[in-house]
Amino acid sequence: MSRRILFFGDAASVHTRRWVAAMAQRGFDCVLATRARGARPADVPGAQDVLVLQPGTDAAGWFAALPAVRRLAARLQPRWLHGHYVTSYGLWAAAARGRVAAPLVQTAWGSDILVTPRAPGLHGRLMAALVGWSLRRAALVTADSQDMLAEIARYGSAARLEEVLWGADTDRFVPGAPAPGFEVLSLRSWEPNYRIDVLLQAFALFTAQRPQAGAVLHLLGGGPLEAALRAQAQQLGIAAQVRFTGRVDVAAMVQTLQRCRVSVSVPASDATSVSVLESMACGLPVLATDLPANRQWLDPALLVPVHDADALAAALLRLHDQPQLARAQGERNRQRVLAGASQRAQMDRMAALYESLQPGAVR
Repeated sequence: MSRRILFFGDAASVHTRRWVAAMAQRGFDCVLATRARGARPADVPGAQDVLVLQPGTDAAGWFAALPAVRRLAARLQPRWLHGHYVTSYGLWAAAARGRVAAPLVQTAWGSDILVTPRAPGLHGRLMAALVGWSLRRAALVTADSQDMLAEIARYGSAARLEEVLWGADTDRFVPGAPAPGFEVLSLRSWEPNYRIDVLLQAFALFTAQRPQAGAVLHLLGGGPLEAALRAQAQQLGIAAQVRFTGRVDVAAMVQTLQRCRVSVSVPASDATSVSVLESMACGLPVLATDLPANRQWLDPALLVPVHDADALAAALLRLHDQPQLARAQGERNRQRVLAGASQRAQMDRMAALYESLQPGAVR
């Protein structure tokens, strides 16, 4: 019997690439349909093929591509359909379900459940209706935090709901020897939700109170706010201590994590963050915003209110001034990831979930 999974997802996303690669390693035949312009099979390790439909990001394109999506599903006859991100690629996956009997899996990423359908006005109502339609056609829905699963349940889908994490590669993300100074990093993108501006404010407050700390801030995310954030760092007088590194490969990411003493993740909204798990796997204490997903993994004592630069600066001071606390938090985090967020264990579990699904009538 075929073991083909037809994925619908962003070929440019490292998360999509890792998921596809993990399933290919477990013997599945993986094909990815995407809107990522110029995407090729070589870009997605493990993918037998990468098919670009309606390249671009415009809203109308998601609907214009639906006939091609259905034809693709009918031609490939996959054993499973899997949409990654419910409000876009999930629409494609749900539409493909109308042409083949393959069970549909939907994976929520965060904003597609926690932000977009809650937008005010007509747009939010339309997106909530779209999310509900896509979820109700699924046999299995996965998400990486309990608060997302609770929100998904509100849509009344009869699908099986499972918490499946992206996980951290605990063989590559391991503790190392930190640099002599107090080096801090953020792995989050330079986009509004991730509040790098708040981190810069907090870092400036910290350096003003501990000028002798040899503090350095590494920003590895990259994104559209680079110019504004560089200007802010200059205005705050910390430009010489902030490294706007941008996106790097895994090896460079691990090296930077290992030289740092604290990882910071302060978005306004988030599910379980891979970057948080990877920081934990490297044995770092993590300062994060007080969100439900973070409460699942981190010590509440190191969670700070959203947008609160003063509280974040105070937490940085605490970890700097109490190195034993920082070490204990890092050790706790490493053990927590080993016990419950190993990428290998999560993807093994996902493979078993695929196998547990049975074909159904076309609908």
